[in-house]
Amino acid sequence: MTNPSHDLSALLRDRFGFPDFRPGQRQVVDAVMTRGAALAVFPTGGGKSLCYQLPALALEGVTLVVSPLIALMKDQIDFLTKRGIEAARLDSSLGEEGAKDVAARLEAGRLKLLYVAPERFNNERFLDTLGRTPIALFAVDEAHCISEWGHNFRPDYLKLAGIAKQLGARRVLALTATATPSVVADVCSGFAIPKDCAIVTGFYRHNLAMLTTPVAAHERDALLALRLRSRAPGSTIVYVTLQKTAERVAQVLERAGFPARAYHAGLDAEPRAAIQDWWMASERNVVVATIAFGMGIDKADVRYVVHYNLPKSLESYSQEIGRAGRDGKPSIVELLACADDASTLENFAFGDTPTEEAIAGLVADLLGRGPAFDVAQSDLSARYDLRPLVLKTALTYLELLGVLRQGTPYYAGFEVRPLHAIEDIYSRFDQNRAAFLTRVFEAAKKGRIWYSLDPLEVARRLGEERQRVVRALEYLESQKMVELRVSDVRQRYSRLRPAEDAAALTGELMARFRRREEQEIARLKMVLDLVTHDGCQVNALVGYFGEVRPAPCGHCSFCRSGRQALPASRQTPPLPAGLDVVAFQELRKKHPGALGHPRQAARFLCGLTSPALTRAKLARHALFGALEDRPFLDVLGWCAKN
Repeated sequence: MTNPSHDLSALLRDRFGFPDFRPGQRQVVDAVMTRGAALAVFPTGGGKSLCYQLPALALEGVTLVVSPLIALMKDQIDFLTKRGIEAARLDSSLGEEGAKDVAARLEAGRLKLLYVAPERFNNERFLDTLGRTPIALFAVDEAHCISEWGHNFRPDYLKLAGIAKQLGARRVLALTATATPSVVADVCSGFAIPKDCAIVTGFYRHNLAMLTTPVAAHERDALLALRLRSRAPGSTIVYVTLQKTAERVAQVLERAGFPARAYHAGLDAEPRAAIQDWWMASERNVVVATIAFGMGIDKADVRYVVHYNLPKSLESYSQEIGRAGRDGKPSIVELLACADDASTLENFAFGDTPTEEAIAGLVADLLGRGPAFDVAQSDLSARYDLRPLVLKTALTYLELLGVLRQGTPYYAGFEVRPLHAIEDIYSRFDQNRAAFLTRVFEAAKKGRIWYSLDPLEVARRLGEERQRVVRALEYLESQKMVELRVSDVRQRYSRLRPAEDAAALTGELMARFRRREEQEIARLKMVLDLVTHDGCQVNALVGYFGEVRPAPCGHCSFCRSGRQALPASRQTPPLPAGLDVVAFQELRKKHPGALGHPRQAARFLCGLTSPALTRAKLARHALFGALEDRPFLDVLGWCAKN
């Protein structure tokens, strides 16, 4: 229900301190308030968050914001809290006490905005709480992830439209910075958003000089240093594909006298945060980063974004260059175009496609477990050599096909370290509770310091409910009597139909994975097409997203030079040149579980990890990645014959 006493323009000024709406914001807010649904497609830094923050203050009930970006959640909650707006988040970084506090505030009706990760909706207790909570607005950030046509598909996003309906959300709002017309149609269809409530503000950025420079791979380091040296110092992001490239290029720049550091997902959380803070605080520092960097970061004065490697898609490219010049001042984005990068990017797409044998084994396993079961996804991943995201995608597909329903996950592994003498802990309780705790600890496996146990197994032995064992341990932790660690997360599933055609399901899953593979390869081809486009490259880029401009931009490489860029591709000798074939064949014989299938062998040679390779410690082998600069399909064909 809307509170008519709230004037949105007054709220904008009084609570947020903004004098007026940015382009598109008013239309989106009006559609949310009057039509109950909207899609906002704004460029990076275009003010998407205000489109749900403002209605949240004018509506009765809580606004639920779904986002995969913890950094964005934290920044926005700090922003809202400073303005006296009750907001909180539920994500993996919160401890047990923090999560309980948020749940209590939600049930008491004190929260105006609650930020959650999409995975949170797999928790039945959370869904039950939401079922008793009036949800004024269900807002989905990074909404392109719902679409299998989108560039950053996330399995958990596929279920969000159904969850919004299940919870009876009064309004829905989808938001993204990158959506082609097909993705816009997909998102609108999924969330029942009227076509005229999709507000696309455009992708053209007048202040960005978009340069494309063909370069040979061995010349890139020198060209990058030359570019940085010839321009006025400014906050800079250099995007690369691989973690090892980030480390190497950062060292090259540092040795050349630039303030540069590497940032990638392989770093621990603490150094990542320190590097981000170091970069945020400066107007001249250079961060050399994989795409793990930049999401949810609010820095308006980025003067330069350089793509050392080709981006994997036009969506990624648009989003990444969109981090430059958000203050409206002139900025430069430059792509160092080397066709040699294509093989590495293609290999990532091919590497995510599972073998048919793996999918058939997974389907047979799941269908053989009975009407209700629980699994450790890590076990399934290892057993069938499926990357965690690939496994998660397969399980989500089975949910969408009506085969499975996921329940609330739980931890099967608990480790308990008493902070006092165990007898002293027992003495703090009455006789019955002390006896129960005694039996729990006696049923656990005692190490030198830690007790380890599976609460379900202990509960069975004691003739008790699992939840009673867990609550007892959590209470001890809350009273500072023990330290508690949990592990071995298990997912609950139930079968929705008594019988299934395993072969048909396997075929359907493989068809979906192959379609995803084809889409990713097609996206990379579009990047190469943009690099070599015989015309205004800016107009070609925004045209991909459906925006038509009447005249050339005047500030891309083609408009400046009048010439088409033609990056040279390095010629490589026929396979298996550069590979110790005898050593590789011996390795395959020694590790049939990790290298037996041609696709497994090709992954290994192209430097693509998998659970089986990790378990066999083959990712450290000298031959791992020996052919990483070769096209995956060529390597796969060679492995199938050898």
